[in-house]
Amino acid sequence: VSTQSTWDLNQLKNTDEVGNVLPQVFNVESSEEKGELARLHVFVGAIAISDLVKTTLGPKGMDKILHSIGEHESSITITNDGATILKSIHVSNPAAKILIDISKTQDDMVGDGTTTVAVLAGELLRQAEKMVNAKIHPQTIIEGFRMARDVAKAKLTSLAFDSQEDPAKLKEDLIKVAMTTLSSKLLFHEKEYFAKLAVEAVLRLGTTSKTGAADLDLIKIIKKPGGSLKESYIDEGFVIEKAISVGCPRRKENPKIMIANSPMAVPYTHLRAH
Repeated sequence: VSTQSTWDLNQLKNTDEVGNVLPQVFNVESSEEKGELARLHVFVGAIAISDLVKTTLGPKGMDKILHSIGEHESSITITNDGATILKSIHVSNPAAKILIDISKTQDDMVGDGTTTVAVLAGELLRQAEKMVNAKIHPQTIIEGFRMARDVAKAKLTSLAFDSQEDPAKLKEDLIKVAMTTLSSKLLFHEKEYFAKLAVEAVLRLGTTSKTGAADLDLIKIIKKPGGSLKESYIDEGFVIEKAISVGCPRRKENPKIMIANSPMAVPYTHLRAH
């Protein structure tokens, strides 16, 4: 009797109001949310992601301790970078996943503002939730957001200025932008020094890509443990990270340098025994 009752209950779930059997689209273990419950689920997930990274925003932002709990290894990361934090968490909420993808896109396209874009999107959804509860149609809310975007874009365009004609002024403005970017990073104590390094490296590249921007992949960063932050420098030429063999001189004055596009390693003979 119990088995028959369970079968009848499952059949009842898969029928419409008339009694017609509905096709089984989802897996047996899957669940479906509709209406207000689905909308609430979207709002809660996205706002939770926004609140997670909100406390790391700005020069007064706090660091997060990320502790991985893998089966084979565990590591602890201390960071206040929004992209790093969002990249390290695993979520199942679809709205939260979209917010994380927005942050990743911002990191790939711009390289900064990953926390800001997540917090801004979360706050927009927080206000949208209030308007939805006030029975305002979502399409009306979206249209209002688009109008606000156009107004903000027009205001930013009116405040913008171009320093391309004055190289000295351009470099000064770029250093200020770089210092603002580094204000929330671990380098903020030496942000002026590293801002000058970054701007000098970018200006040496010039405009090499089709879009008129510098190809940042041409800048190679070599990290060496030890020393202070101010011992970092930008080299005038090429730095080749290779170990010097035993007995070879460690310094050469005015040497002849050959540049080759093929490896110089000694080939090894592979022997196969039968």
